[in-house]
Amino acid sequence: MRSGMTVQARRIALVLGGVALLALAACGKMGSPSPPGPPDKIFYPHLYPSD
Repeated sequence: MRSGMTVQARRIALVLGGVALLALAACGKMGSPSPPGPPDKIFYPHLYPSD
């Protein structure tokens, strides 16, 4: 008799691992962030007033 997981348990673990990897790969936004608004109205980065 083999010790450890059964074949069915290994398949379930493999499927659950694959689902977890796909879920983690799907989150997040592609590309670098960009400031909001039209390009001619963007005033970032701006200077803060000195006290």
